[in-house]
Amino acid sequence: MIENFIFTTSDHEDIAITAYLNESKFNGNAIIFVHGFKGFKDWGFVPYLGNYFADQGFLTITFNFSHNGIGQNLTEFTELEKFSKNTFSREIRELNEITDALKNDFLNINFNGNIAYLGHSRGGAISILTASSRNDIKCVALWASVSTLDRYTKRQKEQGRKKGFLEVVNTRTGQLMKLGISLLEDLEKNSNDKLNIKKAIENFKRPLLIVHGNLDMVVSIKEAEDLYKWADSSKTEFVKIYGTGHTFDIVHPFNGTNEKFEKVLSTTNNFFLKNLK
Repeated sequence: MIENFIFTTSDHEDIAITAYLNESKFNGNAIIFVHGFKGFKDWGFVPYLGNYFADQGFLTITFNFSHNGIGQNLTEFTELEKFSKNTFSREIRELNEITDALKNDFLNINFNGNIAYLGHSRGGAISILTASSRNDIKCVALWASVSTLDRYTKRQKEQGRKKGFLEVVNTRTGQLMKLGISLLEDLEKNSNDKLNIKKAIENFKRPLLIVHGNLDMVVSIKEAEDLYKWADSSKTEFVKIYGTGHTFDIVHPFNGTNEKFEKVLSTTNNFFLKNLK
């Protein structure tokens, strides 16, 4: 089963969700995939991983954050005004609401199993920040995750405040995408608590998987090493994937898998099978 849903958030924003389920293999547990910055639920490897984990027995949920820039066109950024108003705190709230909706059987499948998060890039940060404040997320897997949300230089911040926005170029599409100052304000207000990844990792006393390509030029593997350093080593696995970068050699539009990405998938699947019981 691959089924699409629309979930309405507490502030009346619509979130597109895709649920992947192989009913003959379903083990009762669920994985929620959290996309990163300039990511979306239909990007590159995401539908492939949805089917992969469904075939391994997991209900797999993928979704678009309401302000990720994707609207009715599921593969292009057409909602740039919303994109400019996104914040980290909004994404944490939306992930919490989606998790609660799953537990309250939003999908109408009598779900009462365990839940894990799988986050890529910035989605890794949102995953661990959210999971650390809940006691019902059994484990978290981080793919190419950032270790800090403060990714802007002092000069970029100063210029952004003068202009009223930060400029980001989408290298895939060539689009100039703007980030509103509300993102910086959110970071400054909450950097010591709600948005502090180091504290979240230290407080997360449950199984954690960190997977990172050693040639990642977007998020340095040094950030993965920092995450591992902060984590409880007795409950944490750190796997380096050699010879690959931020998306494990997967591109968009998707043109097939590869040996390195299959290793990422099998490593993550083994982690979930062991810890989602």
